[in-house]
Amino acid sequence: MEYILSLLKEIAAKRRLIFDLSKADFKKRFVGSYFGIVWMFIQPIVTVFIYWFIFGEYGFKSQPPVPNASYVIWLVPGIVPWFFFSEALNTGTNCLQEYNYLVKKVVFRVEILPIIKLLSAMAVHMFFICIMLGLFLVSGKMPMITWIQILYYTFAAAMLALAITYFTCSVQVFFKDMSQIVSICLQFGMWMAPIMYDEGMFIEKAPWIATALKLNPFYYIVAGYRDSMLTGNWFVERPTLTLYYWGVTIVLMLFGLKMFKKLRPHFSDVL
Repeated sequence: MEYILSLLKEIAAKRRLIFDLSKADFKKRFVGSYFGIVWMFIQPIVTVFIYWFIFGEYGFKSQPPVPNASYVIWLVPGIVPWFFFSEALNTGTNCLQEYNYLVKKVVFRVEILPIIKLLSAMAVHMFFICIMLGLFLVSGKMPMITWIQILYYTFAAAMLALAITYFTCSVQVFFKDMSQIVSICLQFGMWMAPIMYDEGMFIEKAPWIATALKLNPFYYIVAGYRDSMLTGNWFVERPTLTLYYWGVTIVLMLFGLKMFKKLRPHFSDVL
């Protein structure tokens, strides 16, 4: 507990430095790129288009469970937080190697580095939230007060990503294959959360699958974004799922920080 409190104090004290480093990290991605920040949007937009083409209008013609909502309007609130989560985890896993010159500085608190990558990914996420809101308005959806709840679910997704990142980035220093394992797990994870499909499709033939999907913590984020954007439900209307999500996230955070603290003295030797 003392370690966590000291870390929180350090984050508060160095908040300006963290912000400046995350801003520099965001800009660094597009240095030397002709189209610059445009590349930030291309892959996610192409991904949404492919899923819309296959599962929406021209492929399997999946019917979203929300009345008066097209497939793409139903898909976007589920896939936008996944882009954020996967990017934060992917980039955060390699943060210690990328900033090895800071890791070797005795006075620098290396626990800050995953937070820098998280904030950099969150900046991109904010752009996509604006695009999502614009898409809803253009499609004729009237704004709802629950749209503000997106900020809560963004924070929740950030805490889950950070918890896992503390573990993966610390192990990555000694086991270089960790980044590949994370990429593979993210591919499986995307299909283990009902992003492209509705879990209700399993209720009649295999109800246990619908239940098992809810054990994936990211189910809470996907359901929450759709509750906020489409149905107008508040997170307090899912009390059991909320308690489960934060329970799992806190356990993962404590485990990740414990692993990070244990391996931290050896980072500079390996890097």
